[in-house]
Amino acid sequence: MRKTVIRNQKNSRDASAFSFKFNKLAVVFALALPVLGLTACGKQGASGAPAGAAMPPPEVNVVTLQGRDLPIDFEFVGQTAGIRETEVRARISGILEQRVYEEGAKVKAGQVLFQIDPGSYQTQLASAEAALGVSEAKLNQAKREFARLSPLAAEKAISQREYDDAKSALEMAEASYKQVRAQVNEAKLNLSYTKVVAPISGVTGVASKPNGSLVTPADSLLTTIVQTDPIYVNFSVSEADYLKLNADLANGKLHLPGKRASNGGLDFNVKLKMANGEIFPTAGKMNFLSEKVNTTTGGFDARAQIANPDGALRPGQFVRVMLQGATRQAAIAVPQRAVIDSPMGKMVFGVSPDNKLVPRPVQLDGWSNGEWIVTKGLQAGERVLVDGFIKAHDPGMTVKPVAIDAKAAANPSSAAPTTALTTAPKAAAASASASAKAAH
Repeated sequence: MRKTVIRNQKNSRDASAFSFKFNKLAVVFALALPVLGLTACGKQGASGAPAGAAMPPPEVNVVTLQGRDLPIDFEFVGQTAGIRETEVRARISGILEQRVYEEGAKVKAGQVLFQIDPGSYQTQLASAEAALGVSEAKLNQAKREFARLSPLAAEKAISQREYDDAKSALEMAEASYKQVRAQVNEAKLNLSYTKVVAPISGVTGVASKPNGSLVTPADSLLTTIVQTDPIYVNFSVSEADYLKLNADLANGKLHLPGKRASNGGLDFNVKLKMANGEIFPTAGKMNFLSEKVNTTTGGFDARAQIANPDGALRPGQFVRVMLQGATRQAAIAVPQRAVIDSPMGKMVFGVSPDNKLVPRPVQLDGWSNGEWIVTKGLQAGERVLVDGFIKAHDPGMTVKPVAIDAKAAANPSSAAPTTALTTAPKAAAASASASAKAAH
């Protein structure tokens, strides 16, 4: 028994010693692997490219800036309105018998929309016509009497007083006849008002009163009619935009195809962008600009007129008003993807004559066909980096510029991959900002 225990203890000590030796060898082998790897890399480097060899300059796309006339669009938020909006009101009192039009349908001027109970007005007309008959009989009697007495008065067969009375009776009968005839015309007019007709052609609204309602002069609104072809689009031009627009027109930076109208409107072509992003197929013209600032909005009220033959535009819709037709003279523009955001504002990477990247802060003013218009920071003849931000984003870095056409660069279909438009510009902006701060 004791021998068995001693033998087991000895086996345990042997196993522990073996485990310790194995673990020690594993550690030594693990430490030796990096050394072997470095040796292999050194040998491979010796047999391949020389260590520390300079990488060639990265190839990037650049555009050479040139001053050119560029179309300029101005965009504002607008709301559509009917060119004419008319309330349809009853002109008489009575019970509304029937609505004879379809709500929301197009109607023509003179078309009957409502019928008011005509009974009482027919009675008034009949009474007025009867009174007119009596008045006409009295007038005829006065005429005969005056005709009989006139020759007698000429021969002095009757007194002057009798003649004057006959003449006065005739004049009173004529006046009474005219008065009653006017009453008949009024009765006819009131009877005609029992048929409420459309004052203008357009699109009808919802009836404000149901059949059987009492219509009174104090509560006479029945519906509305709006003319929507053509249709107005009202919008507001901020005071800052208005002043800048006038300044650019005055100094020749901006050119309009037409002249300012007598009511202040500028000859802009107008396109509408709908709420779903689609462009309305029909174009129009700006036809009004207010002479004073609207104190509610702080801008100048403006209006455009758009053809709307199919009635697709309805009053009250919100749209984007795009004013087109203006041209900026000799403008400098860069592709949209060439402009990057930095903590110091908008900037681009210029390429110097010795092919080095130079950060250039710029001021932008407007957008034209995929290009930003630059008002400060760049000049004609300079080169600007467009593609290759992943490979080249450090100020002072030497690059290999490849010239591309400016119009092709402005086309979004020729844009670089998404990573080159997001990650790389951020890194470039950070590097450019750090370089600018170091320069300061």
